[in-house]
Amino acid sequence: MKISRRRLLQISGVGFVIAGLLPRMACAARSSLKSMRTGVQPNGKTRIVIETSGRPSYTLVYSPEKLTVRLSNTIGDTSVSAKLASGTLVKNMTQTQVGDSLNIIAELRKPISEIPKNQIMVLEPNGDNDYRLVLDFVAGATNGVAAAASSSGGNETSTRKRIIVLDPGHGGKDPGCIGRGGTKEKAFVLSVGRKLRSALQNAGFAVYMTRADDTYLKLADRAAIAEKKKADLFISIHANANPSRSMKGFSIYTLSEKASDEEAQKLADAENAADKIDVSGFESFSKDIRIALSSLQQHAVAEMSEEYANDCARAFKRAGIEQQPGPAVRHAPLAVLRSTVPGALIECGHLSNSSEEKLLKSSAHQDKLVAAIVRSIKNYDFEA
Repeated sequence: MKISRRRLLQISGVGFVIAGLLPRMACAARSSLKSMRTGVQPNGKTRIVIETSGRPSYTLVYSPEKLTVRLSNTIGDTSVSAKLASGTLVKNMTQTQVGDSLNIIAELRKPISEIPKNQIMVLEPNGDNDYRLVLDFVAGATNGVAAAASSSGGNETSTRKRIIVLDPGHGGKDPGCIGRGGTKEKAFVLSVGRKLRSALQNAGFAVYMTRADDTYLKLADRAAIAEKKKADLFISIHANANPSRSMKGFSIYTLSEKASDEEAQKLADAENAADKIDVSGFESFSKDIRIALSSLQQHAVAEMSEEYANDCARAFKRAGIEQQPGPAVRHAPLAVLRSTVPGALIECGHLSNSSEEKLLKSSAHQDKLVAAIVRSIKNYDFEA
């Protein structure tokens, strides 16, 4: 079973970070160290960036005035020297090979506490860059020295109910797309949203809906509801339409400034047109959201959203729900997802396809969609 990146990043209750301890495989290809560097971020944060040829599986070990990043199945490179920026908490960075693990040791000017989960990112290869493990932190009291780690990958138990905001798209004067049989998107997604709310509440989640009836809402208002409720996850529910009547299947979208493909851009244009929001204009959003979206937090939110979207796509496939040709998870500048809350927009299928329109209208298929989404949310690692 494929384990998501999010499941590989866990924070324990005794003051250390567990990440990516996979079963050792003799034939596994080793990752190699490419670069190490530090930098200064807003609000006095120190940033460490460790670049590797493969996706990093790591453990963070805290000790007084020292942070050790233990990279499993990774080989060092003595020709790689750390590029240290002035004004950071890092005095020096060295590398030590210990068996098939590589220790990156950062000597610190002051002690630090456990690095918050939303300040740890794994960035995908991009241009001339390989995988990058990014750590942002400030000075603070230490929480103790880390020791061993478990590879179970299970979610941590939390006494707080996780908050889910469901967003049935369109509504009121905006019907969304309309199927050849007359099915309105706004009615279909409201039906799914109501069923999903009940199922999630029964599963122990606190659930809010941006609309529970045939009401029109601007996209920024939908995002603001997720912010106000301090949601852990935002799910926008939609149905698709395509000029090709043969096109069918689900797809899932996360926010990006640039669409992943031409079809994703067309979908963003159609969805954003619901209230004529120009997604590139921050003026439509509150000052707090604009500040957050301009900070490093957007990277963490993007990664969390990507993790959920991939988990949701797998849940759909396992349920036997047909996928639209092409990638299951796509990226687009969708205004409704522009917030500090991780989220995804789910296109459940195509109302423009006559056979799929009938399927989407059926209570049994809606129940299947709901069950898959509930499964994806229950499997989502909120703690990481």
